[in-house]
Amino acid sequence: MYRKIPIILAAAVLGASACSSAASQPSAQPSVSSSSPAPAPSVSTGAPVTVHQSPRPTATARVLTEPQAGIGPIYELITGAHSSVDLSMYELADPAAEADLAGDAARGVRVRVILDQYLEKSRNAGAYGYLAAHGVDVRWGPAGTIYHQKTLTVDDVTSVVMTLNLVAVDYPGTRDFAVIDTNRADVAAIVTTFNADFAGNSVTPPDGTDLVWSPTNAEASILSVINGATRALAVENEEMDDSAVTGALAAAARRGVDVTVTMTADSEWDQAFAELTQAGVHIRLYPDDSAALYIHAKAIVADAGLSGQQALVGSQNFSVSSLDYNRELGIITHDPTEVAAVSRVLADDYAGAASYSPAAAATQSASARGAGASCTATASVYNAHDDENNVYVHSNQPDQSATASAGSYSHSYTTNGSGYALIYLNGPPPGVQITVTVGGATCTTSD
Repeated sequence: MYRKIPIILAAAVLGASACSSAASQPSAQPSVSSSSPAPAPSVSTGAPVTVHQSPRPTATARVLTEPQAGIGPIYELITGAHSSVDLSMYELADPAAEADLAGDAARGVRVRVILDQYLEKSRNAGAYGYLAAHGVDVRWGPAGTIYHQKTLTVDDVTSVVMTLNLVAVDYPGTRDFAVIDTNRADVAAIVTTFNADFAGNSVTPPDGTDLVWSPTNAEASILSVINGATRALAVENEEMDDSAVTGALAAAARRGVDVTVTMTADSEWDQAFAELTQAGVHIRLYPDDSAALYIHAKAIVADAGLSGQQALVGSQNFSVSSLDYNRELGIITHDPTEVAAVSRVLADDYAGAASYSPAAAATQSASARGAGASCTATASVYNAHDDENNVYVHSNQPDQSATASAGSYSHSYTTNGSGYALIYLNGPPPGVQITVTVGGATCTTSD
């Protein structure tokens, strides 16, 4: 299992795309308690952007922290469904959840599932086949879109907005959050968007009370939370490859906000970390090994305990792809109990991690640069009618021109600081070999 997918770069430096599941890990650290009290039982792009600043009604949501809360509450929602279950999932590999979905369908519940096909089709194929064979109406996510949303809706009255994939081997050692939401406007907006995606129709997702959708309002909402902080910002994310977010965090530190970032170590983010530490951001990292807690959560807490406090939790990584291109969903809350639940976890995770060392990172980067030039490439059809292709490139050569060629067709784009690029190559017919050159490296692919 991969702990995250390759970064995808497009337009003006397209950053990391979706995050996939973490590797199986035997134990989580540190141990924390974070759930707030439970409530009573229970999309074409280009639209104007709404940034949410009004508090949501209280007692309409509760926060689950993984792995401490366990996946049980999610299973209980699925098996407790009376009329319908809708699941949007980037990666599904949980036999228990799959069996629960099939059981619902067998007893007459309408069960619909959307799974990502853009990057995770092969890993979702087993779940897709099982569900289809057991009466579940399962479909692939929209073609040409990374379908990274992770949301469960039951009976059109309760939605769970998650940072986690439903992948059983990830649960024991991965930091994630889930927000169980019964706000009527939120649930209605999620259902409307699911219906359109399920039918393959374009939709501008409704904002609900406090929803954060990619690609419509995600970057504006995230920047609003960061830019609105006056005293403190705590952040966890799997990726740090969006220049606007990095710049906003650095600006917050420079204006006197106490900014803390907790992540899993990865040299791909060293360039961003250097900018952040220079600005005064405090960064702590967990090692990327099976014995350590893996930070897969995507969460921001601003001004915890103060009058303007807010938290944002969702599927969005800090990458241009995640914020501007993928289908993603997050949620903002101002509720003191919910904010405190997330804040406690981020504070404990930060305390348990090791301080980031720019000097050590620089040594590692220099070592990587000394290695031989290399690249890998994959391609997919963006628009078959016009023979338009997306060519994804990863090399160990940042800030270098990458060129994709096929016959008389050629196009170039510059790799980002982590060596990734997305090249749009228009013209070559399907199946033709595409050659990519990056500095002294050459690699080939075909769509």
